[in-house]
Amino acid sequence: MEKKFRSSCLIASALDLIGDKWSLLIIRDMLMHKKKTFKELVASDEGVATNLLSARLKLLESLDVITKRKLLENKKENIYLLTEKGIDLAPLILEIVLWSDKYVRPYNPDMNDYEGKDINKKLVIKNVQKRYKEFVLQTID
Repeated sequence: MEKKFRSSCLIASALDLIGDKWSLLIIRDMLMHKKKTFKELVASDEGVATNLLSARLKLLESLDVITKRKLLENKKENIYLLTEKGIDLAPLILEIVLWSDKYVRPYNPDMNDYEGKDINKKLVIKNVQKRYKEFVLQTID
């Protein structure tokens, strides 16, 4: 995929690829909620339009953040799974959750409660990644 970057900044360059309104939410749903089909992803609470979801899935696939495949028992339906590159976004997603819980709650008191005030971040991330990898193995076997 050829992509134009607005600068040489590491943060700006990453945001040029995955900094849109939907990409990290799709990755969150896959990683944390084990969503793997278009139907499951479009049903998320945030209400992504089907054309936007389709475009983001194609983008994430072109960046090797996700893969698209068919299940052996159902050749009609596509499933989407995170690659190592996608799974490696778990620390970023956790940090956004923690930051949001600390600083965004005053602006949106209806946000989900987060119970992880005194968590071992490395352990949480390791467990999330491990559980997702186990899910992938169960899904493709």
